[in-house]
Amino acid sequence: MSDDASADQPGPRHAAIIMDGNGRWAKSRGRPRSFGHKRGVETVRRTVEDAGDLGVRYLTLFSFSTENWSRPADEVGALFELLKHYVEADLEGLARRGVRIRIIGRRDNLGPDLIAIIDRAEARTRENAEFHLTIAFNYGGRDELLRASQSVARAAADGSLDPDTLDETGLAGHLDTAELPDVDLMIRTSGEQRISNFLLWQAAYAELVFLDVLWPDFDRQDLARAIDTYRQRSRRYGGVDAGAA
Repeated sequence: MSDDASADQPGPRHAAIIMDGNGRWAKSRGRPRSFGHKRGVETVRRTVEDAGDLGVRYLTLFSFSTENWSRPADEVGALFELLKHYVEADLEGLARRGVRIRIIGRRDNLGPDLIAIIDRAEARTRENAEFHLTIAFNYGGRDELLRASQSVARAAADGSLDPDTLDETGLAGHLDTAELPDVDLMIRTSGEQRISNFLLWQAAYAELVFLDVLWPDFDRQDLARAIDTYRQRSRRYGGVDAGAA
């Protein structure tokens, strides 16, 4: 197979990736987990470029989950520093390339320095529309749905929302991803086959592709292979294939 996705069927507009395997990659080389996370950032840089080249317009990456707080404090601290470094080092280049950056997830327990960096990245790229990069940081799908439900409840309580008129579109407007289309393709690296509380609402009809490659080793060919797999599937959304008996 070539390293570019085939063009026989439309490719995914929105791809989401669970970037798994940094720690195992580092352990296999006798290095600390933080070394794997640092190498994983380089894979993020490559993947943002490759996704755009392969026709993806929206890319959402799972960087740090609400459950990751249970990891050792030094690893959590390293992940926070890596997000800061990535945004600070790459912001201007991404902005010049027309990339819009969004950081989704809970912010009330993040430090003011990190929140300032997030706010600056989002403000700097708000008018961009060439490519949409979303980083899920301190994010959990159930937590997002809980926060959205609380937002709906507050709107109903203050009279700005009639609960009887609420539909799926209205609820989606209270999610972190309110401005984004639903996920078409969800990829998980490292061989694990679960979605781990990632984009539970948005991925309701996503095609799932699990790759037996650790995230630091994920490359353009792996992304193209996942897109090829997506293109070979029939997305029926609860219906049947055209012409099926």
